[in-house]
Amino acid sequence: MGHDHSHSHSHADVDDTSAAAMDLSVPDSDLSPAQMTRRQVFRAAGVVGGAAALGMTGVTPAMAHDGPEMHNRRTDNTIEAWLAGDHHIHTQYSSDAIYAVADQAQHAKAYGLDWLVITDHGSVEHARIGVDLVNPDIVAAREELEDTYIFQGLEWNIPGAEHGTVFVQPGPNEVAVLKEFENNYDGRVRGATASTPANEALAVAGIQWLGQQVDQRRVRDALFLANHPARQGLDSPHEVRAWRDADPRIAVGWEGAPGHQAAALSEGAASGRGFYAAATPSANAFPGYPLESYRTWGGFDFYTSTVGGLWDSLLAEGKPWSISANSDSHSNYTFTSTRGPGSDFPTNGFYNDPVYAGQSDTAAGDYWPGFYSRTHVGARRASYAGIMAGIRDGKIWVDHGRLVKGLDMRVRRAGRTRGGTPLGGTLVTERPERLELSVKIELQNFPNWAGFVPKLNRVDLILGTIDVNGPADRDTQTAPNTRVVQSWDTSTYTSGVVELTYAFDADMTEPFYVRVRGTDANFSQPGYLGAAIDPAGPKLDVLGDADPWIDLWFYTNPIFVVPGHH
Repeated sequence: MGHDHSHSHSHADVDDTSAAAMDLSVPDSDLSPAQMTRRQVFRAAGVVGGAAALGMTGVTPAMAHDGPEMHNRRTDNTIEAWLAGDHHIHTQYSSDAIYAVADQAQHAKAYGLDWLVITDHGSVEHARIGVDLVNPDIVAAREELEDTYIFQGLEWNIPGAEHGTVFVQPGPNEVAVLKEFENNYDGRVRGATASTPANEALAVAGIQWLGQQVDQRRVRDALFLANHPARQGLDSPHEVRAWRDADPRIAVGWEGAPGHQAAALSEGAASGRGFYAAATPSANAFPGYPLESYRTWGGFDFYTSTVGGLWDSLLAEGKPWSISANSDSHSNYTFTSTRGPGSDFPTNGFYNDPVYAGQSDTAAGDYWPGFYSRTHVGARRASYAGIMAGIRDGKIWVDHGRLVKGLDMRVRRAGRTRGGTPLGGTLVTERPERLELSVKIELQNFPNWAGFVPKLNRVDLILGTIDVNGPADRDTQTAPNTRVVQSWDTSTYTSGVVELTYAFDADMTEPFYVRVRGTDANFSQPGYLGAAIDPAGPKLDVLGDADPWIDLWFYTNPIFVVPGHH
């Protein structure tokens, strides 16, 4: 019989291949090829042995983490609630932003978000005083909006690379830990922005330091996700791998779609969605990236939107790496307020409270949190800890323009109608058996914030095989064995819940993963790596002519599968 892995296992429940792989008293040289492959999968996930691993979500970094309230091994597959949020939001404590914390939090709640992270820019002013000053505003917003989870974080200037969100679970040391981190590891504060080995090492040390703060119980939890990774080409493949491997509990993913989605509508600038508009790569950019990577594709970052590209090359190592979609809200398109008069940011570390401007700002490129982009996190319970655990476990799907209302995706034994392994999980089967994918999509029946009901017209299934040895070259950015294996025309469905199923080949014995995307299908073209890999992917966005509301997509995180051997 197959397992849905929603309960704990003893050694007696584990197949011989897995049992041998997890028995570290057996040296690698004594294992069969199948047993060695299984051990490598477990090692890649940070599992150091023990059959308890099979009772959790799957082969993910979550297995290696036993912090309080974060991973209940008996119910780790359970998703009690999908909570929509945004981990990339700026306020008056950022040198290039406007709004008060209350403005961002109230709008996020009004536009349907359950959680948000305040991420003001790492800077000399923020490190000196801003990280302290914003905290009372966050605490006040938490008290005012009791059912909204508001995290304090910052936008890290990653040494030698781009930006990233860093945030912690609320608690008595949240300010102290963030401030110490920023002063010691922020690229701008430390003068460590150039792409040098020393600066790359500083970034790795920063991620490891965050893990140490969790281990020492200074904070209950901490997470890092890279922001707009392809925008300037600064995040080289080997750097991303180094971040992920530095502490897989902390470094868990990147923005699959950047914020600034109204940028192509903004007046006076022929810009692109996300402000992805670099004409030529900078001296610090990774030279192996193509010019096409400096544009969004259907509003999504090139590293995520390219089937068989960098994201898939990371997943094909059997190590989870999550995606998100956020607002990056600084100044919002058509809003009517401006910075308070008499502001002195260099001295005070903030701008004065916004005032009514009497006119609409059509030169801005952002949307309010939740207005266009959403990151949906499957939580075992609605709480700060539950949201962070869901992000770490990869229980994530993202959408633009409220393209769909809900989504549930699981791999399970063929013929079952309940249970299965959800997004972010790993299904480890005891023996060869027929498996299938179930994707249940609740179609949208309510207008989005642009005032129309979006239509889901196509869903694509992407499958890739796993090589647990990883690439010989840490700058690898392709996964040759990943491609679209199924497309469903959903244009005839008008309401309700659509269930799409896919039967996997019965003779698949090597580890693989699956992920799904969907679209209104208004703009498609063959993927960057060719039509044989991706026949109808997102279209390369045009500078100054990329209305985000008529080109909508959703993407899911993967599910990993380790089939039983014959």
